[in-house]
Amino acid sequence: MSCPPYAPFFGFAGVASSVCTISIGAAYGTSKAGIGIAGLGQFRPELIMKSLIPVVMSGIIAVYGLVVSVLIAGNLDPKIDYPLFAGFVHLGAGLACGFTGLAAGYAIGIVGDSCVRAYVNESKVFVAMVLILIFAEVLGLYGLIVALIMNTRATGLKCL
Repeated sequence: MSCPPYAPFFGFAGVASSVCTISIGAAYGTSKAGIGIAGLGQFRPELIMKSLIPVVMSGIIAVYGLVVSVLIAGNLDPKIDYPLFAGFVHLGAGLACGFTGLAAGYAIGIVGDSCVRAYVNESKVFVAMVLILIFAEVLGLYGLIVALIMNTRATGLKCL
């Protein structure tokens, strides 16, 4: 495997894409669900604490991106040769985690906003809301798993 001097760029791009993209999804999910919670708080303030579940789940999505970025960054050492293949794998891992986190954050935000608003009028919506949010969260978890598998595939590679 060749070790061109620009190979670490792709690894760092994987770190940046994981953190930045997943943070956009988590921020959107938090803000969208927060708007619904603010609307709920005007009418039934006693339900606010139970309605914070979408916001917490959006925060968990952001942790997935942080974990992947730390693992990829741990493989980037200027004293060790870094093959181009490892750079591409790390870029793919960052993109996989970031885009699935973006999609999960959007899903959590939209479902959280709608279900929290419906929860004002009907308490039976709560269980359905939690189930749908879990399925949305799993999208981000799938990206984390794929990124972890890709990261382990890239470790231990040597240059010729």
